[in-house]
Amino acid sequence: MSETTGAVRKSIWSRAKDMALQAPPERNRYVDFLRALSILAVVVGHWLVAAPYMKDGAVEGGHLLGILPWTQWLTWGFQVMPLFFLVGGFSNGISWAATQRKGGSYERWYSGRLQRLINPVLPLFLIWTLVAMFGTLMGIERGVVAMAAQLALIPVWFLSVYLMVAAVVPWTWAAWKRWGFASVGMLVAGAILIDVASLRFDVPYVNFLNFAFVWLAIHQLGFAWSEGRLPSGKALVWGLAGLVALGLLVGFGPYPVAMIGVPGAGLSNSMPPTLALLALGVAQSGFALALEPAGRRMLDNLRVWTSVVLVNGMIMTIYLWHLTAFVLVMIAAWLLGGIGLDVAPGSAAWWLARPIWFVLYIAALFPLIMLFAHYERASKDSGEVPHWRLIVGLVLICAGLGATAAISIASPLGVTGVRLWLVALPFVGAAVAQFGPVHRLTQSRT
Repeated sequence: MSETTGAVRKSIWSRAKDMALQAPPERNRYVDFLRALSILAVVVGHWLVAAPYMKDGAVEGGHLLGILPWTQWLTWGFQVMPLFFLVGGFSNGISWAATQRKGGSYERWYSGRLQRLINPVLPLFLIWTLVAMFGTLMGIERGVVAMAAQLALIPVWFLSVYLMVAAVVPWTWAAWKRWGFASVGMLVAGAILIDVASLRFDVPYVNFLNFAFVWLAIHQLGFAWSEGRLPSGKALVWGLAGLVALGLLVGFGPYPVAMIGVPGAGLSNSMPPTLALLALGVAQSGFALALEPAGRRMLDNLRVWTSVVLVNGMIMTIYLWHLTAFVLVMIAAWLLGGIGLDVAPGSAAWWLARPIWFVLYIAALFPLIMLFAHYERASKDSGEVPHWRLIVGLVLICAGLGATAAISIASPLGVTGVRLWLVALPFVGAAVAQFGPVHRLTQSRT
């Protein structure tokens, strides 16, 4: 068994090394490094913050940030989704500019991105639909089924936002080319106005507009990076300014320390995002880009670069399935009589046990990666999808992913215990956006 595992590991590493060697010399490896770093930080953060424990024979869903308030400061380092949007801006800016130079179409450009991002999500939805359905039919308490499904599918919220940000790249790129950093300033001003309307004047639901203003502002900084407008010295100034702004907003404003939601807290900095999270994003972006020269030198090392290529080749699978692995480990611990769950979260014994639990999470995640990583590979280009199909498909997909994060696929009513209409939305949206007759086929280039 160990020989087989070693052979698999060697094969995976060899393929990653071959890809690493084939990377063109002009490729900015630091972009790939930040992408991998941001997702892995999110995974570690989720595995740390979820702190279930046994109470009266039942598993309680503890939350470390609520149990140990001092850990809320750690979210300034672990809430690194801003870095993913920064990297997205860099990649989308480079790609869209190249598409324009070659006379390519928006439909072909965006359909490829939509397909690469949504394909890995569909197996996750299908598996958890079956789990929720059969769990309910087997008589497992609906609340337990709902809690497990909700936890496992937390990662999908991010994709709905990122897909919408990517969908408007032609317009945000045009704004960047015309106004430069002023386009970032306009988005920051919009975020300020939204927070004032929401927090000062209690305008209902307006705060959800900051899903656009906050994440588009960070994405816009990625455009600046792609054009060399944020060299390390200037980036450091941005980082310091963002950190000072964040300190002032948290110290003297209404914003909590935690950059993610804390159970029982009156205000969340992430759902929807606030001006404080935008300040954190500016700080992280600035400091990350200030370290770029050192980072690129580090990535000249083949082993380090191969590791980055390896992680990036399965990055969406790691992100989407890491909480499923967590749930599987928790179920196994519960079935074994609650082994390891009788330790009080946040205690010294709890912290000392984290490495053991992390090994278990990784062990549970590895076979999931082996099963589902191939869904990240782009499908064969089927041609140019009509614009209306892309828009309708995008709306259906994002509605399904957003509703999943908000209310869960598990239903307290009905025979199946599943909101089948919600599960169907991403599948129908993907079908509308990707399959069937195409508007026109383009000739392949020689």
